[in-house]
Amino acid sequence: MNIAINKIQTFRDDFTYSNSPEAIARFPFPFTDDEYKYTVNMEPHQPKDGENSVYARFFDIDEHYLSEMKERSLVLAEMPKRCLVMPHMELACWDMIEKIMTSLAAQYPQHFSLTQDGDNWCWENKLLNIKDSFVFGDSSTLPKPPMEYIGRQIQGDFALLDQRDDDLFLDAGIVTCPADWSLMFDAGMSFSEWHGPVPMAPSQNIFERALKYLVAIPVGRPVRRLNWTLTVNARMDTASETYHKWGHERSEVNAENVAEKVHLRVELQVIDRMPRSNALMFSIRTYLISLADISTNPQWAQRMHRVIKTLPPALIEYKGFARYHQHVVDYLAQFDESAAGD
Repeated sequence: MNIAINKIQTFRDDFTYSNSPEAIARFPFPFTDDEYKYTVNMEPHQPKDGENSVYARFFDIDEHYLSEMKERSLVLAEMPKRCLVMPHMELACWDMIEKIMTSLAAQYPQHFSLTQDGDNWCWENKLLNIKDSFVFGDSSTLPKPPMEYIGRQIQGDFALLDQRDDDLFLDAGIVTCPADWSLMFDAGMSFSEWHGPVPMAPSQNIFERALKYLVAIPVGRPVRRLNWTLTVNARMDTASETYHKWGHERSEVNAENVAEKVHLRVELQVIDRMPRSNALMFSIRTYLISLADISTNPQWAQRMHRVIKTLPPALIEYKGFARYHQHVVDYLAQFDESAAGD
């Protein structure tokens, strides 16, 4: 796969982010039915849908790579604690380095390379002009701590979940583009604690069943799922602690600007068991697409209209788009023949 990497675009201030026709075509559209259903929707993380699919490789590198790495550096400069690692998670961080480096070097050899001589490794990232030699397992030989070092070179957020007492605990992470949550607040919480605010799911025992499934994931059997929400502007960083910077944007959506301002935000979430530490690596790869871009695929626009229109009020409120929900429904209705009589 030959990737055309865009020049740096912005996810803040002037919001110059845009998707090429190729990026639109490969967008992981999350709706498979005309009605929203709350499910765990896990599947094996195996290649599917062809060479250009977001599912073709373990980690997806796309045209926005440089833009997202620039955004990550800006966020970490403003709030260094958006990368947190508890002391007992050091080995898990080295697991993460190995997984990311070996995967990128094997699947994107034109951009990344890795040579290994026992514990003496040499890593090259041609996209960011990085070339470092280090001793695997020895943090003093890296220019930054292991999670931050590799986290600054890979798209998406990452959490490392420690497994103990048949539960999972969020004990390490690098999170600079969350959908209205906070690593600093959730760090150290158990699986049920950090998912507690989600409406509807507790009564359906969704998380109890999900936890039982996750703690049983073996090494070499990663799984994935899609999660989605809506966001205003092409803003990657919608962390809880920066709400004062973006919360007011929800009230700026109107009938005239809804197509350009409102974006479908989809997370490709992958859960992978780490071989040395037994931790679970939880990667959250975020994709953004405007309603205007979605409307270039009338089938997507029609299906999204039907899903968004029928969402339960509690879920609309939880996902944060109650203020502009009707504007989204009204815009998408023009692509749905069944909405003509509404």
